[in-house]
Amino acid sequence: MASAEPAHPIHEGRSFKILKKERLTPATHRFLIEAPWVAQAAKPGQFVIVRVREGGERIPVTIADFDAPQGTVTVVVQEVGRTSKLFGALQEGQEVLDLVGPLGEPFRLMRGKRVIGVGGGFGAAALYPLLRGLRQAGVPTEAIIGARNKELLILRDELSSVCELVMPCTDDGSVGFKGFVTDCLKQRLQVVQPLGEIEVVAVGPMPMMRAVAAVTAEFHVPTQVSLDPIMVDGTGMCGGCRVTVGGASKFACVDGPMFDAHQVDFDECVRRSKMYRSEEQLSNAA
Repeated sequence: MASAEPAHPIHEGRSFKILKKERLTPATHRFLIEAPWVAQAAKPGQFVIVRVREGGERIPVTIADFDAPQGTVTVVVQEVGRTSKLFGALQEGQEVLDLVGPLGEPFRLMRGKRVIGVGGGFGAAALYPLLRGLRQAGVPTEAIIGARNKELLILRDELSSVCELVMPCTDDGSVGFKGFVTDCLKQRLQVVQPLGEIEVVAVGPMPMMRAVAAVTAEFHVPTQVSLDPIMVDGTGMCGGCRVTVGGASKFACVDGPMFDAHQVDFDECVRRSKMYRSEEQLSNAA
């Protein structure tokens, strides 16, 4: 995987036109956005901070794809709060007010020679550019993606185009493995060899990533997770995205978002992610 230094974040100083919008699930949308300077600098694993309207909240969004020649970036947004719902309501031809990036450190291999990507829910969107980049670098890739049912499973075809094996999982068994991605991962690690050449990268809800870390620790498989704590400025100044990794304070926006899963203090991450729960509920009710 490329080890180049991350590019400086770019604010293009204008609104950003939505060229294409696609509904992936009832609450999940994929947006193709015109942002040529960001597209030229983007690397797998990085993210952008988006502001939908004047006076609105800044939210971090993983870059799900980028095309430098076309000058576009792709983001996938799941409607869970007021801002993401406002974002999800935007249509083709409309514009996002601000888009700053690319932010964060690009993904880097730790020591694996084969990478298994694990995506929960819309976390599969963040896996795609990672696994595509690895595949282009000659690294064998696999993906385990999960959702409650087949209607909520996203990007299966896209991941199949960059992986030797894609294992879908659904809670209800409507397609693929019936059960959690962690159960499927455990079965895979029991048969794939040699374990010493395997690395896992997981993107999804915090409980899922913590469970993945527990499984891979059992098999002594290096694992990275993509943390998405509360962020405001994306420069490490506000401190909102502070996490503890290996006993040291880190800031997900500048030191991450990818971290060694076996060193992350997940209890703290969960506790901090709930700090503004009451404010979020008030905002959603407004």
